[in-house]
Amino acid sequence: MGIGLIILALFFCLARSETYCPYVNTYGEDRRTHTDKLTIMQYNVEWAFLDYNANADCPGNGCVWANETQSLDHMDHVSNIIRKFNPDIINFCEIQGCDELNYLRDHTTSNYNSYMVQGTDTATGQNVGMLTKLDPLSDLERSEEHYEYPINGSTCGYNRTGSTGVSKHFVTTFQWKDLKVAYISLHLIAYPTQPDRCAKREAQAKIIQNVIEKYVSQDYEIMVIGDYNDYDGDLPDMNGSLPTSEVLHILKGSQSDVYNLTNLVGMMTPYERYSNWWDKNENCVSSSDELVMIDHILVSEKIKNQVKSVFMYHHYDMFCDSLDSDHYPIIVEMELM
Repeated sequence: MGIGLIILALFFCLARSETYCPYVNTYGEDRRTHTDKLTIMQYNVEWAFLDYNANADCPGNGCVWANETQSLDHMDHVSNIIRKFNPDIINFCEIQGCDELNYLRDHTTSNYNSYMVQGTDTATGQNVGMLTKLDPLSDLERSEEHYEYPINGSTCGYNRTGSTGVSKHFVTTFQWKDLKVAYISLHLIAYPTQPDRCAKREAQAKIIQNVIEKYVSQDYEIMVIGDYNDYDGDLPDMNGSLPTSEVLHILKGSQSDVYNLTNLVGMMTPYERYSNWWDKNENCVSSSDELVMIDHILVSEKIKNQVKSVFMYHHYDMFCDSLDSDHYPIIVEMELM
């Protein structure tokens, strides 16, 4: 190999490594204090970027964080939330890459390992990733399937045709005591009621449904966790937000003959169901009518039976200059039997 090709290959590896840590070196290693308990946090951490992304201009003028100093301050706010609850597994949305995961690990506890497989959302550069004290049993993978939209029976009101994949997701497997679990992390396309986005999100849900059915056929229990960017019509949030899509019905299994999943946010009262601030009047001040529930955790029956509590941490204010996320974390506490 010529010196030019060697340099190019090295550059590619270095560029990719920042957003690529999908491999498990210590399969199933457990660094938890209590092996009969498991605490999981879902957290969209709003543009958790430390390395400049030119497409998104983040940190920069096109980003909520204008510069690296603000981004670091934001990451420290996220670290404070993690330290407060000390979860065993943290599912992140809007994380840039492994550098950011490692930063959060180093500012919380070294008991975590970082895992992420780079997605295909080049417009934002965002990914989904994970810090965990209990290592997976398989390397992180992605589905490269594409699905045509609008799907049959679409309720989005969009008639143009196209094809989409799921740009931000990963799949891995765990052994949670006696439970063999397929863990699916996702961040679906934004804007819940925008017709074109709604249609694409339904197609994304169909792709994830295929992933779920694959693992159900192999006798796995299922957890689907992340930012769905959509409402659950069976479990309205504090403002009674209703979906225009079939996304939650698809993913919960109402259109499948082989599985049925439960949304854990149903364990909270309607008044507690809000995970995101949508500044619909753009005045930079949050009000109760701007709080919506778009983050969800779907689980199969055996996982649900081991869940002891589900709650959301709402103890920071939402406003444009806040250094906290525009999402609140969901915390699930389990007693493993």
